[in-house]
Amino acid sequence: MLDKIGKYMIIKEVGRGSTGNVYLSHDPFYGRDVAIKVYNNSSQSEEDAAVARKMFYNEANIVGMLQHPNILPIYDAGEEEGNYYVVMEHIHGARTLAAYCKPDNLLRIGDVVQIIFKCSKALQYSASRGVVHRDIKPSNIMLTTNSDVRIIDFGIAIVKNAEHSQIRGIAGSPSYMSPEQVQSAEITQVSDVYSLGAVMYELLTGVRPFRASNLTKLLHQIVYASAQPMHSIRPDIPEILEQIVAKAMHKEPGKRFQSGREFAAALTRAFQELKDDEDRIDKQERFEQLRQLSFFHDFSHAEIWEVLRASDWRAYAAGQEIVREGELDDRFYIIVSGQVDVKQNGNVVGSLHKGDCFGETSYVTAARRTATISAHDHVTLLRVSSTLLEQVSTACQLHFTKTFLRSLIERLQRAARQEATITRLEREKTASVNTATN
Repeated sequence: MLDKIGKYMIIKEVGRGSTGNVYLSHDPFYGRDVAIKVYNNSSQSEEDAAVARKMFYNEANIVGMLQHPNILPIYDAGEEEGNYYVVMEHIHGARTLAAYCKPDNLLRIGDVVQIIFKCSKALQYSASRGVVHRDIKPSNIMLTTNSDVRIIDFGIAIVKNAEHSQIRGIAGSPSYMSPEQVQSAEITQVSDVYSLGAVMYELLTGVRPFRASNLTKLLHQIVYASAQPMHSIRPDIPEILEQIVAKAMHKEPGKRFQSGREFAAALTRAFQELKDDEDRIDKQERFEQLRQLSFFHDFSHAEIWEVLRASDWRAYAAGQEIVREGELDDRFYIIVSGQVDVKQNGNVVGSLHKGDCFGETSYVTAARRTATISAHDHVTLLRVSSTLLEQVSTACQLHFTKTFLRSLIERLQRAARQEATITRLEREKTASVNTATN
């Protein structure tokens, strides 16, 4: 292993490939760690060495040219004693998307949409600068530890108006090549769109769109066969994503998204639609939870939906204060799940459970809290604004008033029973003491 190349100190090898090795290095001038790709120049045939040199020139040609948050920046390039190298940003802990292409380790659907969206924007940017990547695949897309994206390896890219000779003919990774790439036809940015569509297919399903026992059969499938529908592999794939991937991977370049911008726009619409669907599901689940609470037994379905629109869903960890004794507030709470402790002067004086309500004194203008309520365990609450509640139907408001009165009566009866029990126990204790004295 090299100890140094150019001004860069080699720390350790971090990757090895057919065209060269990648080293973690240190840039003493800027005081930062960098990744250096050193292209192979020995133990190769003259043809392989020529390809490596062309890949180096490709990447050297775009030093400082592509400055996009989702493209790995190339800082420098050079040649020393026959070693060709490029210097890139080093991202600690980053992994390529190849790690998330297995059926047992897939990313969430929403995460995939966001990743492909960022890649689409990056490819739109590179195309605007005259660069077609030509080798988009999972192992050329890095995912950082904070879930950001970097497209890497422009070694076989087509660079507009480049003065150096480029790699001609079929170049790229067969499983992700577009039909025009396979047929050595003209390559444009829509070829990158196809490859990104193939990556999205694999990230969503855990399998590549085309698979064959040999290269000849694989290339034939890419040109003539249709990929297996994604929902037949993973039934929960939304139809809108199936349509987007199908358009991105259309056999005819003219019928695909014509740019990364178009691809990104479709993903934006899909993401919003999926979010709306998710919100609808969440709301339906919450409706079902409220419908089962004793508090809402007398409410109609329409009235429960009114309550949901006039409230918000809150979660509290064990020990967390929800309301504090003496404070002013116009909200009251209904316990959806869990248990809360009721405290006065710092002492626990009772507890409330699923279906109970508290804070209803806020329904009275300028009423102060008479107790501190804290979560006994993990608690989910429906928090209702008294102000917003005034905007619901009269029937709904009457049901709240009736339920509050019933709750108040039950608490008074419970308090009376507890007081009677205490009085009885005190009398029995006094009688026992008198008997013992006699």
